[in-house]
Amino acid sequence: MNQEATEQYLSALKAGQKYYKEAVAKGKPPYPAVLDEIIGDQSLNQVDLGLTEIPAELIVGTRSAGRTAALAGNFMPLLDLGSEFATKWVSLCASHLAEGIRDPIMAYEYLGRFYVQEGNKRVSVLKSFGAPTVSGRVIRLMPPKSDDEKTKLYEEFVWFNGLTGLWNVQMTKCGSYRKLLAALGMEEDHVWTQDEQRSFRAAFTRFSSALEKLGGGKPELSAGEALLVWLQLYPFAELKNLSAQELQQKLKSLWPDVLARTEEQPITVSTLPEEKEKGVLSKILDKVAGPGVLKIAFLYAYPPESSPWTRAHDFGRAQLEESLGDKISVKTYLAQKHDYDGAFDEAIADGAELIFATVPGMIGACRKAAAKHKNLKILNCGLFQPYTGVRMYYSRLYESKFITGAIAGVMSDSDLVGYVANYPIYGVPAAINAFALGLRMTRPGAKVRVEWSCTKGDPVKALLEAGCSVISNREAVLPGDTRRALSLGTYRMCPDGQLQPLAMPRWAWGKLYEKIVRSVLSGAWDTAAKTEAVNYWWGMDSGALDVELSEQLPEGVRGLGEILKRELAAGTLHPFRIPIRDQNGLVRNDGSRDLSPEEIMGMDWLCENVEGEIPPFEDLLPASREMTRLLGVYRDSLPPEKEEPQL
Repeated sequence: MNQEATEQYLSALKAGQKYYKEAVAKGKPPYPAVLDEIIGDQSLNQVDLGLTEIPAELIVGTRSAGRTAALAGNFMPLLDLGSEFATKWVSLCASHLAEGIRDPIMAYEYLGRFYVQEGNKRVSVLKSFGAPTVSGRVIRLMPPKSDDEKTKLYEEFVWFNGLTGLWNVQMTKCGSYRKLLAALGMEEDHVWTQDEQRSFRAAFTRFSSALEKLGGGKPELSAGEALLVWLQLYPFAELKNLSAQELQQKLKSLWPDVLARTEEQPITVSTLPEEKEKGVLSKILDKVAGPGVLKIAFLYAYPPESSPWTRAHDFGRAQLEESLGDKISVKTYLAQKHDYDGAFDEAIADGAELIFATVPGMIGACRKAAAKHKNLKILNCGLFQPYTGVRMYYSRLYESKFITGAIAGVMSDSDLVGYVANYPIYGVPAAINAFALGLRMTRPGAKVRVEWSCTKGDPVKALLEAGCSVISNREAVLPGDTRRALSLGTYRMCPDGQLQPLAMPRWAWGKLYEKIVRSVLSGAWDTAAKTEAVNYWWGMDSGALDVELSEQLPEGVRGLGEILKRELAAGTLHPFRIPIRDQNGLVRNDGSRDLSPEEIMGMDWLCENVEGEIPPFEDLLPASREMTRLLGVYRDSLPPEKEEPQL
C-alpha cells in the first residue's frame, strides 16, 4: 500500500472523526446531506450545466443515502484503514499523487449547493488536499416558481451565476446580487469575461479569508453581504492592492457594521436623552484638575445665510454654546462643493472630539471617519440607519403633526384637508398618518389629501383646486423665522384670499444638541455597546420638538392645542394607540397596544382616511432621489445606482 497515500488517509480520517464528534456534540447531522431527503417527491425541472469547476466548499452532500456513513459531513473518511472503502480511497489517492484525478464527478446543484451522484471518493481525496475546485458534470434542479423569499433569492442567484460564472458569492437578501453588480460598475446584462472572473475571484478570496479570520466564534456571515458593506466605503480595487495586514485592519474597522447585518433588529432607537450623574470621585477630580473642554465641530453642506435648514442647525449651535459656555469649544465647517471628507479631515485636524454632520448625505463621510478614528464621537442628522460607528439623530415630527391635524379638523371649512409631504423617507408616512389621526379625532369622516413636493407640479395649487381650505405645508425650521411663516406650517385659506396661520411644528435643535453634549460630558454616551447602531429619535417629552400655536386661533382651539402638547410631553398621549386601518383595510393596530418606535419609524403605508399614495422612485424629481436612496421607505428595493467599472 502506497505509504504517502496511506498517511494522507490517516490524516483525512482524523479530520473526519473530529468533524463527526463536534457535529454530534452540537446536535448537528454528522454525515453529508442527502438530496433525495431534502427535495422529497417534488417535481423539479432539470437544467444541464455541462462540465463545471465546482467550488469544493459548496459540495455538501450526496444524491442518495447510499454509503454516506463512510464519510463525515466534510467528506473526510470515517472507516478504519482496514476497510474496503479505505483500500479504494488509498488507491485513488496514490493515482492522484502520480498523475492527478482527471475523471469528472457527476453532481446535482440545488439552491446553490452540490450533491454528488458519482465520485464521492474523488471529492474526499481532493478535499483532503485542499483542492479549491472539483471538476464535474452538473445538473441543476430548479424549484417551481414561488413568492417564497428563499426561492426568489435563488432565482436571482441563478441569474447572477449565469452572467458571472461565480458560485462562491452567496447572499441572504433579495436584491443583493443586483446591488453588488451596481457597486462593481457592471451592467445587468453584461456577461463577464474570464479575466473579469479571475480578477474578482482573486480579490474575493482574499476578502473572504480576512473575514473568516475575524469571524471566529461569531454568527455565520455571508462574505457576499460583508463585501456590500465594504463597497459602501471603499472601492473594490483596494482589495487587490492592500496587504493582508492592511485588509484585515480595514475590515476590522467595519466589523461592527458587518455583525449588525446579522441582527433582526440592527438599530437601537433611543427615544429619551441618556442621563447619568457623575460619581463622587469624578466630581472631586474635576474640581482638582478642572474638567476638560470638549471640542465640538458642526459640519454644514450650505452656508446658513442661504439655507434655512443650515440656519436652523446653526441657531441650535448658538443655543448650545450659550447654554454650556466654557465647558465646550465649538467650531463650524462648511463642506465646499460638498467635499464632506475634506470637511471631516479639517475638523479632525483641529482636534474635534464630537462631530455633528447636519445633513443625511454626509453619512458616507461619517462612516469613513468613524472607521479611521475609533475614539471620535460622530452623529449624522438622519433616521433609521444601521451603522454602529455613527449615531443618528432626528425628532419625532409625527407628534407635532398629530396636534396640527386636530387643529385642522376644527378649522377646516370642509371634510377635505390638504397635506404637502416632502420626501417618501422614513418618518414621513408616520407624520402623514399622525396628522390624519389627529384630524379624525376632531372631525370624524374627514379625509387628508396628500400631494408631494418631490414630484412634478405645484402641490399647494393642486390642493386648493381640490377644494382644501386648510393645508398642512412643510414645517418652518427656525423659531422666529416669519418671512415665510404664512406659507408654512398648517394654515387656512380665508374666503377673502388671505392666509390664516394655525399651527406650526418647530425643531428645537438647540435643546437636542445640549442634551446630547451633556450625555457625553456625564459619561452617559459610553453606556451604549460598541456593536449597537444607535438612533436618537426624540420628541416633545425631551424638549427637542415643539408646536407654535397661532395667536389667530380661537381661544378654545388654542386651548385644545395646549392640552395636547402637555399630554404628549408628559407621555400620557400616544397618537398611534388607537384602532388603525390602512388604505387597503388592513388592521395596523386594534387599539390595544403601543406601536414600537421601529414600527412607527418604518411605516410605508397610509391610513384609510388619506387620499393619495407614496410616490414611486421613478416619479421623483432628480434632486429628490439622493435623499430617498439614503432614507427612502423602499430604499432596500430600489434599483441600484451603478458605479464606475471596477474590475
